[in-house]
Amino acid sequence: MTCRLLLVDEHLLIRAGVRALVADIPDYLVVGEAPDSHRLVNLVEQLVPDIVLLNVSLGCTSGLDALVQLRANGCCCKVLILSMHDDPDLIMRSLESGAHGYLLKDTTATELRQALAALRNGERYLSPAIAHIVIDRALLGIRIGRQDSAARSKLTVRQLEILRLIARGKSTREIANGLGLSIKTVETHRSQIMKRLQIHDVAGLALFAVREKIISLDD
Repeated sequence: MTCRLLLVDEHLLIRAGVRALVADIPDYLVVGEAPDSHRLVNLVEQLVPDIVLLNVSLGCTSGLDALVQLRANGCCCKVLILSMHDDPDLIMRSLESGAHGYLLKDTTATELRQALAALRNGERYLSPAIAHIVIDRALLGIRIGRQDSAARSKLTVRQLEILRLIARGKSTREIANGLGLSIKTVETHRSQIMKRLQIHDVAGLALFAVREKIISLDD
């Protein structure tokens, strides 16, 4: 069965180049092109492509905004990002927004073929040149999570309670009055919390509390 592709890039020459490369790959067909995110949403609904090849930079619009809109509309087609940028934040935002792959524009025809095959088979694909970026970010997240969990286990139930109130913006006096403690006792707990977590400002404590789900942003 032929895999249907939709190309989205503001540059006509780029679209023509990708179309020419795809023409040499059996069982793939470019069924449409779009120069911007506005046309993209409409064409996806009309053409129902299997894979969208999407540039993240679309002039005054953002390919990622379009991607988020597609997902919000319930679109389940695979999305392969085509980009000249190897910025780690952009790569991670693309994947978090729902992209299934990220391919640098200086790629070869062979790599494009591999990327399309991976997405077609329900897999993900990253250009080898940027794969280490995603791995490093994932490992960093694991390390931070482990460090935070270990730090949290150092706090007593009372200290967790006080940390929760600090993160909610309560003053030392308000915490003392609410818990029936002296101001000095609350200050001692606060000092111990900072020492055990190695966090020395209220903003840092609030961030830790949210990240560790001690409080939620809706609290």
